[in-house]
Amino acid sequence: MTLAIRTARGTGLLPYVPALARLRITVFRDWPYLYEGDQAYEEQYLATYAESPRAAVVLALDGEDVVGASTCLPLTDETDNVQAPFRQAGIAPDRVFYFGESVLLRRYRGAGAGVRFFEEREAHARAVSACDFAAFCAVQRPADHPMKPEDAVPLDGFWRKRGFTPTPQLSCIMDWKEVGATEETPHRLAFWMKSLTGVPLP
Repeated sequence: MTLAIRTARGTGLLPYVPALARLRITVFRDWPYLYEGDQAYEEQYLATYAESPRAAVVLALDGEDVVGASTCLPLTDETDNVQAPFRQAGIAPDRVFYFGESVLLRRYRGAGAGVRFFEEREAHARAVSACDFAAFCAVQRPADHPMKPEDAVPLDGFWRKRGFTPTPQLSCIMDWKEVGATEETPHRLAFWMKSLTGVPLP
């Protein structure tokens, strides 16, 4: 399977926003996020990437169809709840490039798009910033969660192969409505980090 990988920035991202919103809703509905998405909210969220001058969204395209995407932007352009753990740990947000999320439709997985997402975001971070670190966060779920599929495979090994290290001392809280719920609830997400410049991790 051959996918076209393309990076969109600024106003060039806007034509993709509706499709990206639908993609996020579809993928994040599954384990481990169990997210009950909303198209209008998703489009508003994605517009922030178009407004951030150094942000980028790496797209995976099957023809004209957006089947995967991966986001990144300077941590200084992220919300306070994502910046706060770094400030509290004494890490200046301007030293960190934040990798927001990677989403890919199930039938396209295992063909190398996930690796390309990390490669392209790291290349972009180095091209537009002098950040020492790349970081992303992942939701924390108990091993015995009742909605965990029997065939669920953790991504820890994949992330380690990309050079990232878990930093459980850094975590943030994000609120969202889970599938079947009537209101939002808080969820804890732990960060993983990688040095982009050879500077040791904090």
